[in-house]
Amino acid sequence: MYRTLADAGEDVGIATVYRVLTQFEAAGLEKHAFDDGAARYEINRGDHHDHMVCMVSGEVTEFRSDEIERIQRAIAADAGYELIGHSLVLYVRPARKKTG
Repeated sequence: MYRTLADAGEDVGIATVYRVLTQFEAAGLEKHAFDDGAARYEINRGDHHDHMVCMVSGEVTEFRSDEIERIQRAIAADAGYELIGHSLVLYVRPARKKTG
């Protein structure tokens, strides 16, 4: 974010950027630090969802799967736990076309 502002000719310090991002988080924005190195922010709408991150384009797709949620609860229960939260991120790339 700082680099984008600086490249656009904006006179802003990196400390200001971090301070504003911290304020955003305090106001309910959620920070996601995916393995592609980029941090992303989204508004916490109170609905649970998971993410897919394309390692080629950087696109982040939100998804929800009742089946995945059920399986995760079952895995925790089988181990003697109650699932109280989780974070699931799928790292993907475009599928290769089958030749043939």
